[in-house]
Amino acid sequence: MPKATLSSLPVSGLFGIVKPSGPTSMSVVHDLQQLIARSKLFVTEEKLEEIKSRKASKNKRRGKGAREAIKVGQGGTLDPLADGVLVIGVGKGTKKLSDFLNCTKEYQTTCLLGCETDTYDSEGARVRLAPWQHVTEDAVRAALAQFTGEISQTPPIFSALKMDGKPLYEYAREGKPLPRPIEARKVTVHSLELVEWKGKDHDFRWPEKSFSAEEKKAMEMALKGVDESVEIKDDVEAPAPDQVPTAFVLKMTVSGGTYVRSIVHDLAHAVGSAGHVVTLSRTRQGRFAINPAGEGDYGCIPWETIEKATSEIDSDTKERDEEGWTKWEREVIANMEVIEGPKPSGSKAT
Repeated sequence: MPKATLSSLPVSGLFGIVKPSGPTSMSVVHDLQQLIARSKLFVTEEKLEEIKSRKASKNKRRGKGAREAIKVGQGGTLDPLADGVLVIGVGKGTKKLSDFLNCTKEYQTTCLLGCETDTYDSEGARVRLAPWQHVTEDAVRAALAQFTGEISQTPPIFSALKMDGKPLYEYAREGKPLPRPIEARKVTVHSLELVEWKGKDHDFRWPEKSFSAEEKKAMEMALKGVDESVEIKDDVEAPAPDQVPTAFVLKMTVSGGTYVRSIVHDLAHAVGSAGHVVTLSRTRQGRFAINPAGEGDYGCIPWETIEKATSEIDSDTKERDEEGWTKWEREVIANMEVIEGPKPSGSKAT
């Protein structure tokens, strides 16, 4: 794969960053846009001078010129809870981002048993409590085979997927019956393994927020549109504060479109409990990985590097190497797949 060289600037390309847990993927891209639009790695000298002029004008809003300078996008949204690989496309690289929607991905996730949430993760509200003390490490390992290979997954009702033009979560919130079952999707789980049995040795707890009786009834009514037998209720009483629910860590390699949260939710059901995701890390997205392992793999840039560069974005004293590159630019050069070399006009070699 081609690498960025000083004689091929500015370039379009693809590179990976390690998104932290917390911010949205959109906010991460916005922060990167501000850096990318000020870098000679991606922008012509003429455009850089234009951005400087706009910055100097008090009548222009800060950042507007940066957003207009060059296209920047990402190749597969990570939820705010999730961290890990986020593929970034710059310039003509944005046209290649669709390749990463259906590529093979690797994840590591922590499941907390005993509690089901509306979003299938710890960002949601408690919907149902279930027994968990009976679940053993051997029982979980034995159940993994059910979720390996080609499987069918049903997305959570609290998702943005639409049915007859209406998001599924609106049916659930309004208590309106679904017009038909949520369509299951065929996905492939190439590998699924239990890599750590935490048991009670952890600090995870169920969400404090819980569905009210009215909210449970509304969700139940929505689901009864396709299954009259549906009943949403706790199977156990709320445990004492000193009772710690069981947790374990899964590692998986999956096809594009796989819902990791659904695997955790369905696996917990398979062992006679309930469960939700409390941590989720994407460790690989196609050829971009946190730990590159083979030929053609690319590493990813730590978020700390991007965050530090963003904090110094308007500084005239930021540290540069002997060739004039900042740390974040140097790391991009080392880990970027170049899509296009110099542009036909306005480009100067440096």
